Amino acid sequence: MNYRVALFSLTLISYCFVVLVNVALIVTIILDKNMHEPMYILVCTFCMNGLYGTTGFYPKILWALLSPVHVISYSGCLVQALVMSSFVCSDLSILAVMAYDRYVAICRPLEYHSIMSKQRVLLFVCFFWLTPFCISAINIILTSRLKLCSPYIDRLFCMNWVIVKLACFPADTIVNNIVSYITIIIYLFHGFFIVWSYMYVLKTCVHSLENRAKFMQTCVPHLTSLLIFLITALFSVFNTRFGSNLPPTIQNVIAIELLIISPIMNPLIYGLKLTLIRNKILGGITFKIK
Repeated sequence: MNYRVALFSLTLISYCFVVLVNVALIVTIILDKNMHEPMYILVCTFCMNGLYGTTGFYPKILWALLSPVHVISYSGCLVQALVMSSFVCSDLSILAVMAYDRYVAICRPLEYHSIMSKQRVLLFVCFFWLTPFCISAINIILTSRLKLCSPYIDRLFCMNWVIVKLACFPADTIVNNIVSYITIIIYLFHGFFIVWSYMYVLKTCVHSLENRAKFMQTCVPHLTSLLIFLITALFSVFNTRFGSNLPPTIQNVIAIELLIISPIMNPLIYGLKLTLIRNKILGGITFKIK
């Protein structure tokens, strides 16, 4: 608390930068009709999801850093847990659709426009945004029926498992656990699907110079985003399971890295690597010489 003004300033700068880079990429893609293609629509959706997740965290933590009393209503905690959970699940879902898009583009190029039409991509986006939200909502509704025996949350933001840990024991958490395991299995299949897609992509690229160039241009940003997501998610999982012996500061840093690194790095990666986006953004920066 002795450094809360400095922490507030850094957090505010971080949030402003997240909003700036993501909104810049979103607006660029929306305004340029040449980018109304499946790959760019998915990048735009990815950035929108980043804004959604960070908005569930930053405003509350900024308020808490300036407030002498750190409280959150139970309903507010449930809403934040819903946002955090659906944000993470949606990120993985969008990455899975991106992997399928690159698979079709490289392995089945002649069928690309018929398979990945704009209408179908928008349908994918809606489905893979609504499904994580509904799954997360089911988990939160099941959690909301539990009676809590402690009001203290040992994390910087609410998550479903954090609330469940506060439940009185013995509590009827069997249904919660079953639904949680089903959710984990569903998103593990997303991961397996991504691996399967890239196995075929790499197999195709080995025998084609043109496909290798396409892979370097369009697949590397996606794989970089996937790697960032996996590393930050794994750190969060290990922190959840084995982080009780770590200092609170380190636990907090690990807990929020998914909300800082991914939303900042993803728009930068796509903005710098994808030529059309990079040229459009740089083309908007002009200087007048007198």
